[in-house]
Amino acid sequence: MGDVLTPRLVLHPMSPADAERLLARTPGAGDRWAAGYPAEVDLVGARNFLTTCTEQGDPGPFGSYEIRRRADGTAIGGLGFHGPVDEEGSVTIGYGLIPSERGRGYATEALRALVELARRLGARSVRGDTSHDNVASQHVMAAVGLRLVAEDDQLKYYELALTDPAPAEDGAVAEAR
Repeated sequence: MGDVLTPRLVLHPMSPADAERLLARTPGAGDRWAAGYPAEVDLVGARNFLTTCTEQGDPGPFGSYEIRRRADGTAIGGLGFHGPVDEEGSVTIGYGLIPSERGRGYATEALRALVELARRLGARSVRGDTSHDNVASQHVMAAVGLRLVAEDDQLKYYELALTDPAPAEDGAVAEAR
């Protein structure tokens, strides 16, 4: 699986070596990291990705991705699947951007591409969750078509059935390269 392209972003599949560099906070030759990258959420994602690789093998396209600006290749966040499709045909997603890049529509654009990738890979639904106070993340999931399906004391849970029509994409079409 190669990079996933959107009009403004490159979703670059993470390798175990990429995850190790992230955890060490040491960019490799050719890596471009924005100030503040990796953020704590990126480190959590890298740890979880490495755990999945160790316990189940490389999840391939159902792994983690680095979010890079297409214009200059600079990494500004990450997103990905929490693992392959489960027995119900569902995948769970997570994402995050460094604070300086928020509010520009990048999270929506990246998540829209990840949802479309899940659709193409045969997932039947996509799930995500966020804290009650993370209104921005709630807006991102809603903009991509995920609907609030439950909540508890800590989290709000969202889901999108991929049999539903794809939401309008404002020209953000994902393509693999």
